[in-house]
Amino acid sequence: MGVSAHNSDDPWLNPEMLEWAREWRGLTLDDVAEKFKKTPDQIRAWELNEASPTVKQARRLAELYHRAFSEFFLPSPPDIPKPKALPDFRLHKDVLDASHEWEVEQLQQWAETQRESALDLFQEIGERPPQIDADLFFSVKNDPEEAAMVARGKVKFSKDDQFGLKKAQAYTLPNILRAKLEAIGVLTLRHSQLKDYGIRGMCIAEFPLPTIVITKESATAQAFTVIHEFAHILLKASGVTGPRSKDYDNVPEERWCDRFAAAFLMPKTLVEDALGKKPGKPKSGISDEDLEAAANLFRVSPHAMLVRLVHLGFVAAKYYWGVKKPQFDEQERSEKSFGRPKFYGTRYQSQLGDMYTGLVMEAWSSGRITNHNAAEYMGIKNLKHLNDIRREYLGE
Repeated sequence: MGVSAHNSDDPWLNPEMLEWAREWRGLTLDDVAEKFKKTPDQIRAWELNEASPTVKQARRLAELYHRAFSEFFLPSPPDIPKPKALPDFRLHKDVLDASHEWEVEQLQQWAETQRESALDLFQEIGERPPQIDADLFFSVKNDPEEAAMVARGKVKFSKDDQFGLKKAQAYTLPNILRAKLEAIGVLTLRHSQLKDYGIRGMCIAEFPLPTIVITKESATAQAFTVIHEFAHILLKASGVTGPRSKDYDNVPEERWCDRFAAAFLMPKTLVEDALGKKPGKPKSGISDEDLEAAANLFRVSPHAMLVRLVHLGFVAAKYYWGVKKPQFDEQERSEKSFGRPKFYGTRYQSQLGDMYTGLVMEAWSSGRITNHNAAEYMGIKNLKHLNDIRREYLGE
C-alpha cells in the first residue's frame, strides 16, 4: 500500500488525532511501522500532515489503536480519564511484561465501566445498592482465621453449601460464592483475558458496589480467587493479583488475603473434623491420594488444600515449596480453558454476574431502558440474543 500525496488545502482527517490515538494505545512508531510494513518515518509523516494514509489504512489504524474511526475527524482528542492505578501484587517476575501495561489498564477500565453501569441501573429502577455490613471490614492486624469465620457467617455460606455439593456439582462452587457476595453488595465479574497477563483476580475496593474480577481457571481455583479478592474488599485494598512466589511473605495484604481465603473455604475446625488433630510435629509430606481426598471434601484444589495444611501445621512447608509447588505451577500452566457454554447468553451472564444481569433485565422489563440500552449494557449486538437471555434468565 502506498502513501498518497497530501493536499494541504483539503485534509481529509486530523493528523494530530493519529498521533494521539497511537500514544493512547501505548504503541511506538516502530510498533505501527512493523504492522504496516513501512518505516517509522512514513508513519510519522501521516501524523505530521506531510502525507496521508488511505481510507483503508486509516481504518486499519483505528482497529490497531482500538479507537473509533470517526475519532480521526475530531478537532481535538476526547477527554478519557485514566483509571486509578491499582497496586500490582503479581509476584512472579515472569508475568510482569511492561508491554502489556495498556491491556491491563483496559481490563481495569472495563471493570470500572461495569461498576458504573450497575450503579446507573440501580438508579434507573429506583433502588440503592446493598451496603456491606461495617462489621465485615478488617485490617491486616486482625486474625484472618477469626475474620474468615465472621465473614462466612455474614455471607451465609454454610457447611451444607459446600459439603452438600456432589462431585459432579463441584464446578458450581464459584457461582455459589459469587451469588453470596453479590447478596451483600459485591459486584462479581469474570473476564477470560486476565489470565493472558498473569492475572488471577482484580479488586476495585470502591464503595458502594466494590467489584471483583476473576478469570477462567478451574472451578476450585476460581473459588479461591473470588474469596481472596473478597478479602481485599474487606481490607479496603484494591489490587491486581497473580501467581504466588515466596516473595508474597513480604506483602502483608497478600499474605492476609490468602490466609483469609484458606480459612474461609477450609475452616480449621472442619479440617480437624476431617483429618483429626494436627500432629505434634508437621509431617514431612502427604500422599497425593490423601491430599486429593481432602481437597475433594472441601471442593478446593489440591494446591489450596496443601497450603492450608502447611499453615495449620499438618505438613512441613519444605514439602510444599520444594516438592509440590513446582508441580502445581506446571499443572496450572498447561491447564486448558473451558469451552463456551452451550447456551449463547450464558457466557454473558457468567461474565457479568447475576446481579448485573438481573439489574439489566429488571430495568428493561419495566420499560425504564430500551432494547438498545439493554443490549449496550450487556455488550450484545444482536437483539435476538438479548431476548434469548431474558427468556433464559426469567424462565419464560
